[in-house]
Amino acid sequence: MRIEDRARLMTLHVAESWRRLRQAGAVLKPVAFQRGSFRVSRVVVAPTDLRAVDSFVAEEILSGRFPLAGRILDADGESPFALELPSVQFARRLHGFGWLRHMRADKSPAACSNARQLTDQWISLHGRRTYDLAWNSEVVSRRIISWLSHSPVVLQDAEAAFYRRFTNSLSQQVLYLQRRVDSLPDGLPRLKARIAIAMASIAAEARPAAVRRAGRMLDRELERQILADGSHVSRNPQASVDLLFDLLPLRQSYINLGHEVPPKLIPVIDRMYPAVRFFRHSSGDLALFNGSSSSLATDLMSVLRYDETSGQPFKALPHGGYHRLSGGDTTILVDTGKPLSTRLSTTAHAGCLSFELSSGRNRFIINSGSPRFAGERIRQLSRTTAAHSAVCIGDVSSAKIARSSHLGPIILAGPTRIDVDRQTGPDGSDRLSARHDGYVARFGVLHEREIRINEQGNKIAGRDRLLLPDGMPTPNLPAAEVVARFHIHPSITVERSDDRRVRLVAPDGESWFFSIPVGELSVREDVFFADVSGIRPSEQLEIVFQGPEIRWFLAHHA
Repeated sequence: MRIEDRARLMTLHVAESWRRLRQAGAVLKPVAFQRGSFRVSRVVVAPTDLRAVDSFVAEEILSGRFPLAGRILDADGESPFALELPSVQFARRLHGFGWLRHMRADKSPAACSNARQLTDQWISLHGRRTYDLAWNSEVVSRRIISWLSHSPVVLQDAEAAFYRRFTNSLSQQVLYLQRRVDSLPDGLPRLKARIAIAMASIAAEARPAAVRRAGRMLDRELERQILADGSHVSRNPQASVDLLFDLLPLRQSYINLGHEVPPKLIPVIDRMYPAVRFFRHSSGDLALFNGSSSSLATDLMSVLRYDETSGQPFKALPHGGYHRLSGGDTTILVDTGKPLSTRLSTTAHAGCLSFELSSGRNRFIINSGSPRFAGERIRQLSRTTAAHSAVCIGDVSSAKIARSSHLGPIILAGPTRIDVDRQTGPDGSDRLSARHDGYVARFGVLHEREIRINEQGNKIAGRDRLLLPDGMPTPNLPAAEVVARFHIHPSITVERSDDRRVRLVAPDGESWFFSIPVGELSVREDVFFADVSGIRPSEQLEIVFQGPEIRWFLAHHA
């Protein structure tokens, strides 16, 4: 490890230790010292959950089986909260209670009684604050929002004693978040906690001063985390969609109850929508960058139906660090950014200058994406450069991911400078050229990628080359093998024409030819991490550098 990296790591260790000390102190602090604290004595409104409902899941839960996070747990008459759970992801989903929304598909007395019984079991077994996953801050935030949103189901025909247990538990969870929120890790955990607290303040009819304070603190966090171009500071496209699922019902609850809406809430929502449209492929799917996984089409449409901003997607998100090229029915999305801070990089991917291509209703070239339910080892593998449609030198990623149990998997070193040039040609073509220095420290070279798409969107020309740090072409390749990878969506069939040309065929018959003028184009086995049903086999194209640059072309087959 370089001296600079070692020193930086030590500084981060000290900062993280101090944050944890502050967090521990906040939990122990008496309630009287918590400004804006409030207790939940009743629930006056149930914010709408916009996520899709599955009647099959409702039936399974009613039967004592829990299909969550890609696994199924058969409780066999016992409480699921008393059993050993099949995975960490399963435990987070179970304790987060997001599955309560499926009960909306069956509001029969039996289904509501079952939901109430399960909630009561959780209160009995996990209601007291502990240090296990049930009281992880993100899980608590999700549980508060879920309990409030689905309180009509849980509280239907409830006895007064259960109502008191329910509101008392909600009150403990809200107070717990209020004590911890300022010392939570930066990024989504802190923002989700602020959303949960604000939602509880109006749903529980807290004092006007407490409602105003919760709104102010939410405003402050929204301004910190939602960039001027509407993207989230994590640079994860899916983060914006997940946040809108909670921010939209929160906005409507403020309006319905006659509360003053926090001043930043509506403007932030309005600028998030163009960013969501930016990341949406022509196929309707969300791009797979920096921790994003495949989203259900119904979920994405549930959010987009409330989009009042309309308009065409932007050509770039300058603050988030992305570019979008398009022509006809073809869309190309390119990552031209880097983590905005080390603390925000725990889910960032080493995918600088990676790109995705969609055409019509199909995604052709993709990144492997982040797995929805896989273990930590697979999740970290999905963050490497090799899992992206980018150039990799010697199987070394363009960004170094630290292995620290104390700090988490932060990006310790990577691109520090990314130069971007965007031009429109006289023929209407769109050209993007960008270079990064992520390989300079290890191999002494820059990687530059150029992509050009014609106005009709049926011809694409690409070039990848290695340069010296001064921008001059390198006379020699690094000792390690240099490979450009192009990951193909698993629904696409790869048909080889010859050593330098393949045909990419979609299920509906649409096809593109991928070709190179010199060298050999290899077709390799691959895996797609981000499928909604789990990890799927797929294929990838590989081009090994024989000189300082390679060229590649894509042509739509009419």
